[in-house]
Amino acid sequence: MNKRLEEFFNNEAAGGILLLFTATLALILSNSALSDSYFYFINFEVFGWTLHHIVNDALMAIFFYVVGLEIKKEIFQGELSDRKKSSLAIFGALGGMIVPALIYFLLNANDSLDKHGWAIPMATDIAFAVGVLTLLGKRVPAELKIFLLALAIVDDLGAILVIALFYTKQLSILHLLLSIIPFSIIYLLNRFVPLHRFVYITLGILSWFLIFKSGIHATIAGVILAFLTPFELEKNELRSTTPLTHWLHTLHPIVTFSIMPLFAFFNAGLVLKGISFSDIFQSSVSLGAMLGLVIGKPLGILIFCFVACKLKIAKLPDTIDWLEMTGVGLIAGIGFTMSLFINGLSFGGTATEDYAKLGILTGSLLAAFIGYFSLRYLLGRRNQAAAEL
Repeated sequence: MNKRLEEFFNNEAAGGILLLFTATLALILSNSALSDSYFYFINFEVFGWTLHHIVNDALMAIFFYVVGLEIKKEIFQGELSDRKKSSLAIFGALGGMIVPALIYFLLNANDSLDKHGWAIPMATDIAFAVGVLTLLGKRVPAELKIFLLALAIVDDLGAILVIALFYTKQLSILHLLLSIIPFSIIYLLNRFVPLHRFVYITLGILSWFLIFKSGIHATIAGVILAFLTPFELEKNELRSTTPLTHWLHTLHPIVTFSIMPLFAFFNAGLVLKGISFSDIFQSSVSLGAMLGLVIGKPLGILIFCFVACKLKIAKLPDTIDWLEMTGVGLIAGIGFTMSLFINGLSFGGTATEDYAKLGILTGSLLAAFIGYFSLRYLLGRRNQAAAEL
């Protein structure tokens, strides 16, 4: 595995640890004597915006910008640039989105509100998933790591499309049309003149504001900006890095070690008083989120990958077998960040949000636990067999 990917995995693993710490801290505070202070803090208003909304609507736009940059880079130069290599991950991601969403929807089809959260178990949390995989050390084949990375990137793209298409409540055509102006200026300036960072940031903030006012979730502005960021150097450019690489290297550590942990702290708080383990099974929302992640994810990934290989659209790497694919499919069931984000869009401010959050946290924890020990056993068996040869 090349140096860039090794660095990426190391950063994501460290970020996953920090993410776990801040999520645990939020759970502890929300169930301690400081519970009122915790909820007062996250809902504290600044210029008419709560801190919770600032994190979810503004800072997460930067997260989505970095996700968009990663997707674009992988498409042009990474694991998604080779059709044969990317096919398996693309089909796996499709199955890992469709089957969990279907499980959730079938369990909540009779309730017009609850079924709105069908997309909650769709996406993999790349930081947590990579963190769990990293705990297994060097025994994990590089191809398995690359498959998980590519799969997570593809289903991030799927989640972004779902948010844009299905979680827009009321569309303002005027603001949407106005947003084309700063996006067009950015595109034209990127093509003909080097774009100064201050100008880029200013136009980016303006486009974010207009997307926010349009009714489409403001974080989508980050994705659009990412795809407008040039991947190649201009003909007369003397810099050694492209604008995309510059922003990715600059923002990735900020997102990994600041924005995502902040998001976890502001969104993982859940008052457990009065909630029992049985509530997970009594609430179709909790059950749908949990089963979608723990069962739907690995099942969807396996079925779609198997069919793609049988149809010779994709090929399973020689260093991976189907049991190991099952293990990595379980780890892909760690939904956390994107699941909590879509949960907020689906049920924000209602009691249903807490039940969905319970299912997300339980499902992600089970997926991490079962996936880790399953893959540890399977890889241990592989290494033992290799040593006996």
